[in-house]
Amino acid sequence: MVFCLKTIRKTKGISRYQLAKLSGVKDSTIQMIENSENPNPTFKIMCKLADALEVSLDDLRGGEKFGMEHDKTEA
Repeated sequence: MVFCLKTIRKTKGISRYQLAKLSGVKDSTIQMIENSENPNPTFKIMCKLADALEVSLDDLRGGEKFGMEHDKTEA
């Protein structure tokens, strides 16, 4: 599973530490997700991160539907 967490976080000018404080998710967990060391974070963690960043879960997935395959040719 590919996430755009780092890109979105940096675009918004938020440090990993700040995101950890805003979301309640450990900095080390955020780092693992960003570095693909934790390829399957829980739905609850992803919801917390999306809420803190004020984006949708789909945005964190790079525009793909969360939890299901998405054919980008459908629009």
